Amino acid sequence: MGTQRNGFSKRETFILSVDVGTTSIRCHVYDKSAGIRGSSSLLQVSLLYPQPGWVEIEPEDLWKGFLTVVKGAVQDAGLQMCQMESLGISTQRATFMTNTGKPFHNFITWQDLRAAELARSWNESCTMKTVHGVMKTLHFLTRQKRFLAASLVVFTAQHASLRLVWALKNIPQLRQAVEDGSCYFGTIDTWLLYKLTKGLVHATDYSNASATAIFDSYQMCWSGFICSLLSIPLSILPRVQNTSHKFGTCDPSIFGVPIPIMSVMADQQAAMFGECCFDIGDVKITMGTGTFMDINTGNKPHTSVAGLYPLVGWKIGADVVYLAEGNAAGTGAAIKWAQDLELFSDVTETEAIATSVEDSDGVYFVPSFSGLQSLLSQGFVAPLNDPKACASFMGLKPSTTKRHLVRAILESIAFRNKQLFEVMLRETRIPITKIRADGGVCTNNFIMQLTADLLGRKIERPSHFDMSCLGAAFVAGLGTGKEQVTLEGVLQSWERALQRSMHWYSQP
Repeated sequence: MGTQRNGFSKRETFILSVDVGTTSIRCHVYDKSAGIRGSSSLLQVSLLYPQPGWVEIEPEDLWKGFLTVVKGAVQDAGLQMCQMESLGISTQRATFMTNTGKPFHNFITWQDLRAAELARSWNESCTMKTVHGVMKTLHFLTRQKRFLAASLVVFTAQHASLRLVWALKNIPQLRQAVEDGSCYFGTIDTWLLYKLTKGLVHATDYSNASATAIFDSYQMCWSGFICSLLSIPLSILPRVQNTSHKFGTCDPSIFGVPIPIMSVMADQQAAMFGECCFDIGDVKITMGTGTFMDINTGNKPHTSVAGLYPLVGWKIGADVVYLAEGNAAGTGAAIKWAQDLELFSDVTETEAIATSVEDSDGVYFVPSFSGLQSLLSQGFVAPLNDPKACASFMGLKPSTTKRHLVRAILESIAFRNKQLFEVMLRETRIPITKIRADGGVCTNNFIMQLTADLLGRKIERPSHFDMSCLGAAFVAGLGTGKEQVTLEGVLQSWERALQRSMHWYSQP
């Protein structure tokens, strides 16, 4: 889908940028002024749920969708493939597969909970307690923050590392391929590079690598220690390259011409770049399938004690920018679920529905469809990583209407934004310079205004919401040379509902 835009010279060249999200794939054709000349999107990537808690993507479906949107965007722009100077790619993080040219399994997505029990057993193991103790001692002796970070390592089901361990344990053919030296591991970006170059490139960039939980952001390399601890062979991991780098060239058989691949980025880091959050203290909130809040911490990784995750934002030349991130799953999923229940017929109606009632009538919604991750605020003394938390409505009564339910769902998104912001302020102690928002959910004025009120801050919202695409295009271009008291009370009531939803599922 898109609108054709004309009025350019045939000698002009353009940048293709593709964002592969959890539930959608989008491609834009950008000119040298970052104007969109053509667009195409696949708005529903099919997610598979083979077992409770498992969330997968069929690789061939994703590949076909990728090709479709690229060709569609070029056609929408009224251009030819030979006018595409470079390609930038932004992808969802921590979704991975293992491959020998033919996949061993479907993509196991970042929402997947199959490794939850494995994560719990590792976190409670004597091995991890010993590791934490040794690293605390090393930090005391050396005062190096990398040892403090290692002493606080906690595995979650969201990390690709534990899901890879699960795959190595449960897929016999995969174990055999590792022993034979014929297995490649990669997140979606790595797999796309492999496919686009016909198997010539097995690589990733620093932003994607840093989100796997097996990358040392202090040393800027795969962590031999963690890989050894988890029995993950370093030989299967991709080579890590700069974010702005010529990763290779699309094989001419795919698009008819060779197109240089000049940037690969993780989606949240790409959105941060697209929002131009280049200064220390710049904050970006992306509200899509999940909510991701990132702060620019400058040229040093942040050592977290309360749930923020240190990430490499991007590495361009010798310069590295780091981020600290908090996230919460289920944002867009909660809205989609409510639509499927026919609480409303169109997402655009939700704002009017929410404002048609004065409040939620004491109803609170906890959107824990994939457990609770990295939420922390004044009511909690530790990060909330509970894969067994249930989604729930609290406070239902005979007077509750559909309108109250819709408002409660939208309020829950803003409440979680408040929680993430609180821990970010308290932990980083970095003065906030600006806050920008993107993602499909940020088009909702009710959520945005409530978030701004809760944070007590001005939030800037762009007119173009595909910031991940724009960020990847910017980097590819570089490669080619181109009411507070009341709200606090309501928030506290919602947090009580959240606590009651935790540990609901007693079975693994």
